[in-house]
Amino acid sequence: MSEIQYYTPGDIPPEVLAYDQKLDQLGVGKAGKIGAIVLRLENDVERNKTIITDQYSRVPLFTQRALYLEESLPSMAYVFIISPSGGILQGDRYRMDITVTNNACAHITTQGATRLYRMEKNFATQMVNVSVDEGCYFEFIPDQIIPYRDSRFYQTLNFKVHENATAVYSEMVVPGRVASGESFEYDICYLKAVARDYLNNLRFIDIAILEPKKRNLSSIGILGNYTVVGSVYVLAQRRYVRILNDEINARLREADSIVGGSSILPGSSGIVVRMLGHLAGDIRNAIFEVLTIVRKHVLNANFSGLRKG
Repeated sequence: MSEIQYYTPGDIPPEVLAYDQKLDQLGVGKAGKIGAIVLRLENDVERNKTIITDQYSRVPLFTQRALYLEESLPSMAYVFIISPSGGILQGDRYRMDITVTNNACAHITTQGATRLYRMEKNFATQMVNVSVDEGCYFEFIPDQIIPYRDSRFYQTLNFKVHENATAVYSEMVVPGRVASGESFEYDICYLKAVARDYLNNLRFIDIAILEPKKRNLSSIGILGNYTVVGSVYVLAQRRYVRILNDEINARLREADSIVGGSSILPGSSGIVVRMLGHLAGDIRNAIFEVLTIVRKHVLNANFSGLRKG
């Protein structure tokens, strides 16, 4: 396998491959076009903290050292993903491999929004592979995806989560640089999420294809009158699933600024939450509400919210 094949998803859909034009400069695989993160998080019994035991970054992706920001969970490691380039460019291929093991408790987020810059040729991809071992608790809550005019993006998320572990992942897509007069002017934003258990049994597959130039996203059954879409996947032990689903749905019914709902995944292996709103901040607050509920039931702890400088 070549280096570029290693960093490129093997299942790029035809809707994205349609933009596979050759780049004249800074082609796919050139320096600065491949970003990589490898992280291994484990619980350090002596320090009673989750620590990073393996860490590798390849710019334009970078991770800082673990921070401990939560008073109610002093053992939880917070890790921030940083992109010095400021965003994703045409021909970029990003890959993240994250392993959470040995009763680790960790939260990963991004320093800021994921900006998808204008792409005259080709497209960009991001592959996220996460393994969560038995007894671990893991949250991956990135900031919003902002697709600029003419951008093309494919992300594949591969989760492998033990049935006696908990994993929470969220994603949010806004219509574009609204303040600059751009709204739904990107070519395609294709998001795929797949989760399996440790026996390789399928837990769920979820796909979102946003092509505003080809499909009217304001149609009933897609986004309607809303412009921001958010999703949260919660994989947890079956004994938590129904109560999480009921409480999250009750909280969403009380919300004034968004609409949404929670559904139980096949086999009661977790839940998926869908939300629509007009502002990224409203969807972010709703995602934090979901986190608050999950932490309360699974960890008996609070969520104080993220602090980003």
